[in-house]
Amino acid sequence: MTRKEFVHFFLKNKKVIFAICVYAGLIILALVGPYLSPYKDPLAFVGPGYQPPSKEHWLGTNTFGQDIFTQLVYGLRSSLFVGVLGGTLATVIGLLIGFVAGYKGGWFDELLMMFTNILMVIPTLALLIIIAAYLPYRGVFIESIIIGLTAWPWTARAVRAQTLSLKTREFVDLARITARKPMKIIFGEIMPNMMSYVFMVFILQFGGAILAATGLDFIGLGPTRGISLGIMMQQATLWNAIQLGMWWWAITPGAVITLMVATLYVMNAGLDEVFNPKLREM
Repeated sequence: MTRKEFVHFFLKNKKVIFAICVYAGLIILALVGPYLSPYKDPLAFVGPGYQPPSKEHWLGTNTFGQDIFTQLVYGLRSSLFVGVLGGTLATVIGLLIGFVAGYKGGWFDELLMMFTNILMVIPTLALLIIIAAYLPYRGVFIESIIIGLTAWPWTARAVRAQTLSLKTREFVDLARITARKPMKIIFGEIMPNMMSYVFMVFILQFGGAILAATGLDFIGLGPTRGISLGIMMQQATLWNAIQLGMWWWAITPGAVITLMVATLYVMNAGLDEVFNPKLREM
């Protein structure tokens, strides 16, 4: 597919455009939202608790008199940061190991795949819980690194399988004849033919990182300082927001997380249609 054809089908796909618009709105809200709120500290006491949405508090207040809108925009920042950093790290590690293992083959491939398989059979959530529990300080950055370092195995295996197929093609053999270095062949010949897969892998890792961070936050192993969407859900559950009728506290963070993850899968389906001629909407 040429660049012109890609742009044409990309802009024509309604799912991709919808997902981009949603995420553009979320990013703008995360960047601009803290400046729209009169309260600069998401954990500060700003008024009476149990207040429903109003002109003073757009999304109401929680039990502690903290502004929900302020917490939401700062929590959205945290979730997007975890998705970008954790998803990117997991994607890069998975791509590097998958490309090198598939191209090199032999004992090098077996060694890397043995390490990958060991990590795959270990329950990821359990590993994250153990690592996070032993850290004296956990910030959003540390949480992102932990998630990125544990989420790459399935990417490595999938990329390795694709590389094993592509390395036998004629254009790769021609590159070998010209005495090009292995890394130049991998990133100059093999990877460009897998760009559609790389895009989709990153989208899945992005969404997976957000869900992993939410899970850690919800069980109390998230950042020790600050706020996140997962921490908001945890606090709403601990303090019986639903039973007390405080729907604005319980539903809002969960709805935003659902929107973020669902939109990523819509984008993934749209990109699949863009790259795969058999799935394109005519």
